Amino acid sequence: MDCRASFYGIISFKFLKLGCKMFKLLNPDLYVRSLTEIPLADLKARGIRGLIIDLDNTVTEWGRATIDNKIYLWFKKLKDYGFKACLVSNNSGKRVQKVADFLGIPWISRAGKPRKRAFYQATAVLGTGLNNTAVIGDQVFTDVLGGNRLGLLTILVMPINSREFFGTKLVRKFERLVTRRLVLSDSNEGE
Repeated sequence: MDCRASFYGIISFKFLKLGCKMFKLLNPDLYVRSLTEIPLADLKARGIRGLIIDLDNTVTEWGRATIDNKIYLWFKKLKDYGFKACLVSNNSGKRVQKVADFLGIPWISRAGKPRKRAFYQATAVLGTGLNNTAVIGDQVFTDVLGGNRLGLLTILVMPINSREFFGTKLVRKFERLVTRRLVLSDSNEGE
């Protein structure tokens, strides 16, 4: 009986340990309402030089290629801080390219986030390393998970709009299990 109890205890501990590791991979380093609330001076002080930025519901509303003026001005401000940015999206190329060209930044489409490949590609395009690059996006299971798998600084933003792809709406239900424990960072930098 003792052997069985200790065996089940070991199995339970391994699952608990795995669960803790997964929970860490799903937690962003910073959680803000929008791109404009990201404390750029703090990122610069931490040595961040490159920003890998998601497109849908982070920069633009889902499925749109137009950018709000506040977001456009935020991208202009990145240059003042010396940041390089790259759009990385799981979407096909045309819309990603249109937005990236408008912003004057490089882009990667069909990224396959949270797989590591696109994050490595983006750091190569930016000329940065894993230790000085941050990932910014609105999804825990693509942007945050992908960035944390490589040890990048991860920033979760609230989605711009509730309108989104059907599959994303389903995933959001699971994301709420993670995000309900997060506390929004208080930053007045963007205002």
